[in-house]
Amino acid sequence: MRVAEVVGRVLYGHGVRHVFGVVGSGNFHVTNALVAAGARFVAAAHEGGAASMADGYARTAGTVGLLSVHQGPGVTNALTGLTEAAKSRTPMVVLAPEATAPRSNFFIDLPALAAAVGADFHRVRATHAAEDAGAAYRAAARGATVVLGLPLEVQQAMTEPWSGPVPAGAPTPATAPQVESLLAALQAARRPVFIAGRGARAAREPLTRLADACGALLAVSAAAKGLFAGNPWNLDVAGGFATPLAAELIGTADLVVAWGSTLNMWTTRHGELIPPSAVVVQVDHDPAAFGVNRPVDLTVAGEVSAVAEAALARLGVGATGPGNVTTGGWRTPELAQRIRDHGRWRTVPYRDESVSGRVGAPTIDPRTLSAALDDLLPPDRTVVVDSGNFMGYPSMWLDVPDVSGFCLTQAFQSVGLGLASALGAAVARPDRLTVAAVGDGGFVMSATELVTAVRLALPLLVVIYDDAAYGAEVHHFGPDGHPLETVTFPETDLAAIARGYGCDGLTVRTVDDLAPVRRWLGGPRTRPLVIDAKVCAARGSWWLEEAFRGH
Repeated sequence: MRVAEVVGRVLYGHGVRHVFGVVGSGNFHVTNALVAAGARFVAAAHEGGAASMADGYARTAGTVGLLSVHQGPGVTNALTGLTEAAKSRTPMVVLAPEATAPRSNFFIDLPALAAAVGADFHRVRATHAAEDAGAAYRAAARGATVVLGLPLEVQQAMTEPWSGPVPAGAPTPATAPQVESLLAALQAARRPVFIAGRGARAAREPLTRLADACGALLAVSAAAKGLFAGNPWNLDVAGGFATPLAAELIGTADLVVAWGSTLNMWTTRHGELIPPSAVVVQVDHDPAAFGVNRPVDLTVAGEVSAVAEAALARLGVGATGPGNVTTGGWRTPELAQRIRDHGRWRTVPYRDESVSGRVGAPTIDPRTLSAALDDLLPPDRTVVVDSGNFMGYPSMWLDVPDVSGFCLTQAFQSVGLGLASALGAAVARPDRLTVAAVGDGGFVMSATELVTAVRLALPLLVVIYDDAAYGAEVHHFGPDGHPLETVTFPETDLAAIARGYGCDGLTVRTVDDLAPVRRWLGGPRTRPLVIDAKVCAARGSWWLEEAFRGH
């Protein structure tokens, strides 16, 4: 059996059921081996789109994503999506064929490339192909983006046949987390807040019980939005996206526990959100994450769920409810009512800045657009948001049912990854409506993947927040009088472009223009619907003001 076939079989044996990519000569045999084993291959229009699809799939499905590309330019075309995945710690394996001869026009230094973007690098050897492929998968499953080098000559080499089963790895001995310092902090606090991040996405149940036991309020980083959906003490996203009420309450906390969150500048508003007097505790499975973005007072090493369960056990809290526990002091009926009344952006009053069209064409306020869509769309949805000036509107005005229902492509701050990420999310959860929220700049960059969207015939709604500009630059540089011709553009009929790809297309300037969306939602939804929403550009977003402060 050739090495390429062994690699495909091993990855399938470990659980790979979908592979995204663009096939060329270098990855032809390994991709076909995966398909022959039973995996589904999703052909993208471009390797950059394929990388984002694998990323979005992995985040939504909660499993390892797989990307297959050609050697040389196939790898470099995927680089931006690969970097986003690595910075997001997305579990993903990249099948990267290698031309190892330095004089080959396809030669690139793959180990250096992986290291440059924060990915792990593994290489398949002819004599250990099954072992190496399995090791790469297991590394990804632990939360890494792994570039798996597949030297062309090694792929063609003959090796021992492999048909499984997957050899079981030796179990890691369980070590009880040391939670004494955390317990002391929880018992001393009167106004505790939990901020859960990407590393806590699987820990809703124990964190909720622990918060109930100690009277903590619940918040999340943007990467974990939806984790505490439906909980009456949920403040939603901390940081730049925080509601005024969430910012107020976090700003008066006496204890902040970061669960699987590094408390980066986004989550803390450059450190200003958390009061200087608060005790800050960081819980993470990786000690290297401790204090990377701000000083912390206490650290607890361990998986988030395990730490929370250990704390619950020490507090005498069982699975069915609290034992003899003294709770914090601010879970009052009055605060519960305030959270119900003002805990969502939908409940925060604003002045609608839609333009009526008396001078020029009408445009719609992005908040008004987002609220109207939230009312129209089914609750069972996956919301995928691209990067850009617009990104807070869908992130905060569109509710999601749970943590797997939200995907923000913001770790690398690259515009143009959201559409393809949404396709991967739709493959992962075809039972849900996937909503891709993108800006006009990001849409134009990635519109070629509408070909893939039409081919897949998945329920997909693309909402373009179209201000005919790179809005972040307009609102950042415009007030200082800088020329903006390089970042503003003539109005373009993006709905017509979408129809050219085979999608349904709709231009929206007012809430009334959304009426056809209701008909599309009625089914069968086998053609993607692209909404070109002409949004007013009257103001810059406060979250981008925060972002530019970090440049």
